[in-house]
Amino acid sequence: MFESSWIIALLIVVVGTIGALAIRNVLIGAAREPDAAPLPIGEGEPAGVSMLSGLSRTSAALAAGLARVFLKDSSDAERYEALEEALIGADVGVRTTLEIVEGLRASGTGTGSEGELREALRVELLSRMAEDTALINRDEAPLVLLVVGVNGSGKTTTIGKLAHRYKQEGKKVILAAGDTFRAGAIEQLQVWGERVGVPVVAHQEGADPAAVLFDGIRAGISRGMDVVICDTAGRLQAQSQLMDELGKVVRVMDKALPGCPHEVLLVLDATIGQNALSQARAFKDVVGATGIVLTKLDGTARGGVVVAVQSEMGLPVKLIGLGEGMDDLRTFEAAPFVDAMLAHPGGSLHS
Repeated sequence: MFESSWIIALLIVVVGTIGALAIRNVLIGAAREPDAAPLPIGEGEPAGVSMLSGLSRTSAALAAGLARVFLKDSSDAERYEALEEALIGADVGVRTTLEIVEGLRASGTGTGSEGELREALRVELLSRMAEDTALINRDEAPLVLLVVGVNGSGKTTTIGKLAHRYKQEGKKVILAAGDTFRAGAIEQLQVWGERVGVPVVAHQEGADPAAVLFDGIRAGISRGMDVVICDTAGRLQAQSQLMDELGKVVRVMDKALPGCPHEVLLVLDATIGQNALSQARAFKDVVGATGIVLTKLDGTARGGVVVAVQSEMGLPVKLIGLGEGMDDLRTFEAAPFVDAMLAHPGGSLHS
């Protein structure tokens, strides 16, 4: 009887261990999905994807549209109409597109040749983009960043890559797992922490997010960290509940360290195009977003949404995701972006 009980107990331990390992493997696998960790550098897509390569789908789609502007025997009116279609197709946005085309029409430029059109478009697009896209710096540590966005936008991936970026700069980074409502979110951020080599402050699933971030900020202060990056919930039962929760989080963070968060980054998925604008509007006023991170630009022909977000929302795009590598979260620079977006299939701005 004793021997049977011992065997049963041993079986329970073995099954429990196998189950725990299986769950961890699932979590690590989930961390490689679009909203979590990418493959390590050297596996999959190589790090350091160029702007031109990352925007190849957008530039190819826009090039095809611009080529239609100069179909044989088309009038100026028809050319401007074709230009509208090309820009809207690249998700530059209806309002922004109409403003651009009206500006070109008023000045009488852009219809002489495809090269002239690209140059005129370059000027119009750059005039609608923020010049200062650098992340905020803070002389007195820690710098506290709040990262917000809906589930599936690439928020967890962005936090991990951002932590890697700061660590590469020689800074001490700590993460705070404030997304306590989504199943597996805490574990995914912890996997990121292990990969990057930074600590993660976490409570149990379902805990008060504001309390987690309060503890994370205080831990950052007591441990002499340079940067604290705070995760947040991306979805609750109702949009109003999510916004109320985020408003509370911001107030509690200010109590942990007056004046923080110093930077509020809104993560948007570029592949959803104009829907990103509605998300930006929902988050902007509640959390006081200071900048936007546009992810997955390499996987869409809708790169024009970068222009629409800045033109219509008045928020600078500070970072863009161009690939799965650790170093493919890039600082946004308007001129190289526009040049890549307007590049001829041969890789030049001119045809």
